[in-house]
Amino acid sequence: MNVLETSKLLDEELYSRQLYVLGLPAMQRIQGAKVLLSGLQGLGAEIAKNLVLMGVGILTLHDPHPTCWSDLAAQFFLSEQDLGRSRAEASQELLAKLNGAVQVCIHTGDITEDLLLDFQVVVLTASKLEEQLKVGTFCHKHGVCFLVADTRGLVGQLFCDFGEDFTVEDPTEAEPLRATIQHISQGSPGILTLREEADAHHFHNGDLVTFSGIEGMVELNGCAPRPLHVREDGTLEIGNTATFSRYLRGGAVTEVKRPRTVKHEPLDAALLQPRVVAQSPQEVHRAHCLHRAFRALHTFQQLHGRPPRRWDPVDAEMVVGLAQALEPLKGTEGESSEEQLDEALVRTVALSSAGSLSPIATMLGAVAAQEVLKAVSKKFMPLDQWLYFDALDCLPEDEEPFLNPEDYAPRDCRYDGQIAVFGAGFQKKLSHQHYLLVGAGAIGCELLKGFALVGLGAGGSGGVTVADMDHVERSNLSRQFLFRPQDIGRPKAEVAAEAAHHLNSNLKVTPLTYPLDPTTEHIYGDNFFSNVDGVAAALDSFQARHYVAARCTHYLKPLLEAGTNGTRGSACVFMPDVTDVYRGPASDADSEDASYPVCTVRYFPSTAKHTLQWARDEFEGLFHLSAETIKRYQQEGHPQGALISLADMDGPQVLTLLQVVLGVLRERPQTWRDCVLWALGHWQLCFHYGIIQLLRLFPPDKVLEDGTPFWSSPRQCPQPLEFDASQDMHLLYVLAAANLYAQMHGLPGSRDQTELRGLLKLLPLPELQDLAPIFASDLELAWASAELGPEHLKKLHEALEIWSTGPPLEPLMFEKDNDNNFHVDFVTAAASLRAQNYGIPPANRTKSKRIVGRIIPAVATTTAAVAGLVGLELYKVVGGPRPLSAFRHNYLHLAENYFSRWVPFAPAIQKELLGVRVTMLMRGPAVLYSAGWSLEKQAWHLPLRVTEVMRQVTGQAPEPGQRVLVLELSCEGDEEDTTFPPVHYKL
Repeated sequence: MNVLETSKLLDEELYSRQLYVLGLPAMQRIQGAKVLLSGLQGLGAEIAKNLVLMGVGILTLHDPHPTCWSDLAAQFFLSEQDLGRSRAEASQELLAKLNGAVQVCIHTGDITEDLLLDFQVVVLTASKLEEQLKVGTFCHKHGVCFLVADTRGLVGQLFCDFGEDFTVEDPTEAEPLRATIQHISQGSPGILTLREEADAHHFHNGDLVTFSGIEGMVELNGCAPRPLHVREDGTLEIGNTATFSRYLRGGAVTEVKRPRTVKHEPLDAALLQPRVVAQSPQEVHRAHCLHRAFRALHTFQQLHGRPPRRWDPVDAEMVVGLAQALEPLKGTEGESSEEQLDEALVRTVALSSAGSLSPIATMLGAVAAQEVLKAVSKKFMPLDQWLYFDALDCLPEDEEPFLNPEDYAPRDCRYDGQIAVFGAGFQKKLSHQHYLLVGAGAIGCELLKGFALVGLGAGGSGGVTVADMDHVERSNLSRQFLFRPQDIGRPKAEVAAEAAHHLNSNLKVTPLTYPLDPTTEHIYGDNFFSNVDGVAAALDSFQARHYVAARCTHYLKPLLEAGTNGTRGSACVFMPDVTDVYRGPASDADSEDASYPVCTVRYFPSTAKHTLQWARDEFEGLFHLSAETIKRYQQEGHPQGALISLADMDGPQVLTLLQVVLGVLRERPQTWRDCVLWALGHWQLCFHYGIIQLLRLFPPDKVLEDGTPFWSSPRQCPQPLEFDASQDMHLLYVLAAANLYAQMHGLPGSRDQTELRGLLKLLPLPELQDLAPIFASDLELAWASAELGPEHLKKLHEALEIWSTGPPLEPLMFEKDNDNNFHVDFVTAAASLRAQNYGIPPANRTKSKRIVGRIIPAVATTTAAVAGLVGLELYKVVGGPRPLSAFRHNYLHLAENYFSRWVPFAPAIQKELLGVRVTMLMRGPAVLYSAGWSLEKQAWHLPLRVTEVMRQVTGQAPEPGQRVLVLELSCEGDEEDTTFPPVHYKL
């Protein structure tokens, strides 16, 4: 086994989203890995695509077999022009273009033992069982991680063998538990009390922890990991602290993750005693039956020199017989298992096994690629050891395809692999569909690739409309595989449409760069939705998801929806009148992005998120709001008008504005030295004098009326900091703030930290009277009430008169993805210093960037997996009327090997109707009919046409081009109204 030697630096901008999932050590291992992938049909292409996108060091491809028509249904690197060419050779160039940092090589000879020793991981797809056993035995013996992956129609198989002593350095996706310390007692054992907001209940007996940032009991800082014991009252025993110094304040306790060892059986043993990933005994039994079905298919191939024919009942019965003849599987203790073989399941697998389907390849290829990454990165627990996945629920329940075998025969077209499962009639249905895809990001790109491969909208009046208002960024390239470096800055919708058309020249894709929201209902209105058969949503905002779902309910359109967060993903289907409607979180405010009370953020922070929110607000006030205000003051030419607009702001905003406009300078900065002086003064104001002033208002010994100390949990009494240029965060703050201040004033900055340290030695630390003489005498009032009186605004006007001379200032817009603009540096340093003030464990730069930038961690594997699951539900939606039992919601967690599929809830049904009211939704609701009306009024309205009633009641007529009136029914019961989906009245 040979690990790639590399000195390449990790491209953190390119891999920024997956770094939040995998971490730097794992990414560095991935970048140095060497992987051999044999088999480049649809499944192999998916595995290769994911590995290249995620930055594996060297990927060697092996597949000398020629491209055939059935490959094109799932292999997106191949086209009609590649027929007859080696799959590996035809795929290499396009694969390499996905990521210039990955070496994509080809091996054209046989797979020899010497070849296998050169890799850390070997993956076989679409291989014979004899080859699997031979390669697997050698790899197990020599410590090479070995995977087998295969798909047959609507079922898939994955096997992992990482050896008998494989160490997983970081078993879980969750960050180590970290909590803020309230107090530590001296004694044996020492008792640790956490702050109220800490998740003490997440710690368990035996957890190993370490400590940092403690003042007083410094012996614990950086100590060897100590075991915990959780007491009944929630406090924690941490071992003997009797001889340690007395605890004073601050500090954090952090969980130390323990490596875990995995023992895998070689393939020959695992065939007879399979350990399968399953969530219930029923799933275990089904997986065992699929295991025997795959073995029977291999035996059939060996006996007949060919796979079973498409939907051939004779061949299928032979496969069932071979599965029955296999020796019984062994249980966990080695005894024979007496499980009954599900003959119907095996028969269905055999009948449809000749097919090659893009959604199955996409889903299983994502899981297989994740397992490869687990092997090379030692991050997350690997599968133990077999995974079987089937989507046989996609097949119609009431049809017998073998009664019409011609419909499933090959036609020498790119859809032959799909026709082998669903038939040519279904393929024609797919081609005439017109779908709206909302979002052309990571999931959107995968969905669009899937649409091209299955032929959705690729014929007749069909087509796909892609709606996305965003532009391609460099950080997109590691997940959104339709984009290339030359596309950066272009609209995502346009680039994705062009790339999808290249995958399938018959696909008609229309890009739209308008958002789908209430402001564009004149674009996405009746005419638009009347030509749409369904909607696929790939959105990263709950608010946007709810809006799109509401539009689908409004127009009675099927909705396919998917989302991811790290290695977690979901894929759901919502069918009008069949399933319940979308019910995700009400808004993004329900997530971790929720805002915090202003007083908490400004004066009483207790978590790192509070300090980050404060730092982000600082950036906005110092470098954006102030410049915009001064620019407006200059442009309006009416100082009084500008002051009125300032008076409308809340107190903290104006206070921040005073700080930035005045600072220690009495005129606009002219040099880099001026900017450094301003930044140093602002450091003093925020982290020294500001804290002193706060403690004058709320002294450390302040007591409330009930006798409770004011500074008690969750409030932490702050302490002022003393500036020290030798401390990294002190210097980083001044460096970042001075550069941002220079950018705002159009001045050149500097990155030279050595020069900055020398300059800071020459500058005196500003005193409070130097910082803000205009409002220093009233600072206590401003901090206490967050209100500024007329005298403050007058003084601000005087300052603005000075500041408004010269060219306009340049407001800075916060940009999280540019690591050279000092934006994230400023926020990280400011939040860290604020945390030091209050004894809060700070967030590092990576975590700060994720929280402040509201970045959703993402990896290509999860994205592909959920897209594949959406594709499976698409088959059912297009196939025609299906019962509720046919559809599946899906959830997966690749890091924990968790996969769940379940039938959606049915829509609510109201059985007793006590009264009916019909309301028209048009420029506000108008009642057209009510059972509560008098009989005379009902009799007068009922004979009229709906449009005539509309004119009588509202005085309005349908708008030109309007095709539908939306009528809302509500049924009045004894206690409360029950609302129903809208009724669409076609005009």
